[in-house]
Amino acid sequence: MSFNIYVGNLSFNASEDDLRNLFGQYGEVDTVKIISDQFTGRSRGFGFVEMTNREEGQRAVKELDSKEMSGRALKVNEAKPKTSGGGGGRRDDRRGGSRW
Repeated sequence: MSFNIYVGNLSFNASEDDLRNLFGQYGEVDTVKIISDQFTGRSRGFGFVEMTNREEGQRAVKELDSKEMSGRALKVNEAKPKTSGGGGGRRDDRRGGSRW
């Protein structure tokens, strides 16, 4: 079973190859994904790394959390499973005044 890792506070210039090389020092990396803004394509400053081996992933989290990369202290921890439902949508809640 793979181990999914959240990596935050990334430099906006960091590439997926940079993360693959960094985490690859601790074991086999399955996938790397830096999240980008859907409109501008610019990095949002965080991403996910999936490692094949749980123990290697835990070691990477322990050793890389707060490590500096491109002048920024990384925030590295086990990724939480995505929850279903809610959030992200925009709610149009106009108060006052008549609707008609």
